[in-house]
Amino acid sequence: MSSDKSRAGSMDSTGDHYGLRVVMLPWLAHGHASPFLELAKRLSRHDVFVHFCSTPANLVSMREQFDANAFPSIRLVELQLPALPGLPPDLHTTKHLPSHLMPTLKQAFDLAEPDFGLLLQALHPDLLIYDFLQPWAPLSAHRRNIPAIQFLTTAASSAAFFCHCIKRPTEEFPFPAMSLGVKENLEHIATMNRFANGMSDGERFLRCMDRSSGFIAIRTFREIEAKYIDYLSCVLDKEVVPVGPLVPDDDDDDDGSSGRDRLTDQDRETERSIMSWLGAKEKSSVVLATFGSEYFMCKEEMREVARGLELSGLSFIWVVRFPKDGILPTVAGDSSSWATALPSGFVERVVKGEGRGLVVEGWAPQRKILSHPGVGGFLTHCGWSSVVEAMKYGVPIIALPLQLDQPPNAKLVEELGVGMAVTKGKGVLGEFEGEEVAKGIRDVVVGEQGESVRRKARQMARVISRRDDEEIKVLVEKMAALGEAAKRDGREVI
Repeated sequence: MSSDKSRAGSMDSTGDHYGLRVVMLPWLAHGHASPFLELAKRLSRHDVFVHFCSTPANLVSMREQFDANAFPSIRLVELQLPALPGLPPDLHTTKHLPSHLMPTLKQAFDLAEPDFGLLLQALHPDLLIYDFLQPWAPLSAHRRNIPAIQFLTTAASSAAFFCHCIKRPTEEFPFPAMSLGVKENLEHIATMNRFANGMSDGERFLRCMDRSSGFIAIRTFREIEAKYIDYLSCVLDKEVVPVGPLVPDDDDDDDGSSGRDRLTDQDRETERSIMSWLGAKEKSSVVLATFGSEYFMCKEEMREVARGLELSGLSFIWVVRFPKDGILPTVAGDSSSWATALPSGFVERVVKGEGRGLVVEGWAPQRKILSHPGVGGFLTHCGWSSVVEAMKYGVPIIALPLQLDQPPNAKLVEELGVGMAVTKGKGVLGEFEGEEVAKGIRDVVVGEQGESVRRKARQMARVISRRDDEEIKVLVEKMAALGEAAKRDGREVI
């Protein structure tokens, strides 16, 4: 814990006059910290004071995602991780983290439990809200008579799928639309079940859910996932409480959806150039292509995306990201400079020559682009944040899942009718070809086959626009009841 005892004591007194005082501890990934912060903003409107706890490396981007003056009831609190070989403090986040260091980061996070316990003791909140990979966090809270609830930042369908496959491996998943295929189901679960510090991710996931006090909160809403919310509750034998899609309000100027730490003058110039270029395009004529802030495509994948965008014949904005060292892996396992990753002549031919595309390196204002009327399709990896943002703005999805929960998310997109998946070889995580990418883009954006997708995407935007804060009110009531029960009984009820 970075603060000394006196500073911790001053933090403890802050927020005493609020109805509830909460500590939040997300996993060290932008895709988790960002929805946690959005939940904190919503809770702050309901007399809740939030201590938002993460590593200094992770809090850099959080500081840029909200105006502290506008949210005086949110306090950022640093949690220092212990030093481990090969893991400097600037890599105490999954952003830019080499994949071979992920087990080390999880181990360092585990080893921070004693300092986190001291932090809980100093702040003594009414409640802890924690994530899916730190089963030690609720135990630390329970020992101090503090109720702890898990907040899942994933879709209910993907959470239900993974829980079912882990807890009921011999049974068929009861929703055929979500099945990846028998062989693919097993292979995909295996990729999700990596070990770190002597524990598999699946075991961490289940222990976190088992230790949640009374219920589990989840980032979704019943209009799109009622049956999956109910089934997840059945599998876990615990209430699952949806808290809504948690997409930032349109008047929120900070666009943290792309994982940018802070907006530089160059970023703002990039934004102006993109929006000016987009403003000259016809309605629903442009495809946004981006694949998350923490996945680096290999050279072969980038080549096929480039071919797909070119062959589609449509205008596009492609956000590309490269490792800090500028070296991309290849399928064969060697490496290649990112400068050679795009097909020969692609930029000169399609971007400079035809002028129908933009290739933007590193960062782009994703929500602002999706909300622009010129955008008619979203080629995406189907990270859950990207999916709910597309649904909010009524942009039909061309699904190209790459890892983790993205294949089930893509299946949900198809089931809801708001998008279509790119056809792949060798299963949902297999290789894809440019021709199939181009076909997926054209089908969704301009094809007759995509008419119903475009219509349902617009309908979904209307559904989300009519939603209010009722789910947050329900969550606050349930949180308050847990806190009161713990105080009354002198013990925490799980």
